[in-house]
Amino acid sequence: MCTALTYKTENHYFGRNLDLERGYGEEVVITSRNYPLMFRHTKVIKNHYALIGTAAVVDGYPLYFEATNEAGVSMAGLNFPQNAVYYDLMEKKTNIASFELIPYLLGTADSIDKVRQMLSKINVVNTSFAENLPASPLHWIIADKQESVVLECTKNGITLYDNPFGVLTNNPTFDYHLTNINNYMGLFEGAAENKLCPEHQLNNYSLGLGALGLPGDFSSGSRFVKTVFLKQKSVLCSSNKDSVNQFFHILDAVAMPKGCVMTRNGEYEYTRYSCCINTDTKVFYYKTYDNSTIRNVGMYSVDLDGDKLYNYKME
Repeated sequence: MCTALTYKTENHYFGRNLDLERGYGEEVVITSRNYPLMFRHTKVIKNHYALIGTAAVVDGYPLYFEATNEAGVSMAGLNFPQNAVYYDLMEKKTNIASFELIPYLLGTADSIDKVRQMLSKINVVNTSFAENLPASPLHWIIADKQESVVLECTKNGITLYDNPFGVLTNNPTFDYHLTNINNYMGLFEGAAENKLCPEHQLNNYSLGLGALGLPGDFSSGSRFVKTVFLKQKSVLCSSNKDSVNQFFHILDAVAMPKGCVMTRNGEYEYTRYSCCINTDTKVFYYKTYDNSTIRNVGMYSVDLDGDKLYNYKME
């Protein structure tokens, strides 16, 4: 379970809540331009855009949860169980494992148009990182400063959806969310209008009645609708500080406290961290479940021309 969104004020922002029942040693990770990006079924990329985001680094490989590159293209993987299908190796295609998609695309792409071109040649293969790290069932939101798309690999093949809302949650497939949002077109931030029986006087006894029916549960469909509403109605801020603050308030409204969502194995899923990346300045802002202080790491604070990974523990 997760929620991701894009946001635009004077700058452009991208971020997400990561909702999981356990951690995987995630850190803030900067991949410098000359750190070799290794792939299981295609050649290494030795020089590429630098990346910043959250990753679990295993055997020197950054398994990114989400990231932004120097060109301002961002990408996040979100849980997509029962629907995600990866494929066997195919000749005449660039075979990329699901865990390699973020570094492969963001290492090269400077726009969504470039992402589209690359994906037309890619086959997402069912290769696991390791025996104890099987391929996670994911779908992805990808965005630049102009547009957003959703990538899904299912039994019907690879589909790239235009995402006019710049929001992604989890199951069902994205076409469901595009249809379901129509059920809420009447939501409004102001007072409710009496369409039921205009001949009788009905009163707005409380602020917020125009949004009566806005979902408040933690299901993926409800979080999608609520995030779209919050983003659309959000008061746009001029400064970076206020924009980042507003971004986190949107994420907070769909965050999961411990104890509210139980998995099938009896564990509690909760929002382990929330992050917001200014895709113009390449500053990564984040907070964790146990520390609500917003902290930040800047991509340009390190030597990007090197061949290193720079790791920063979240706690």
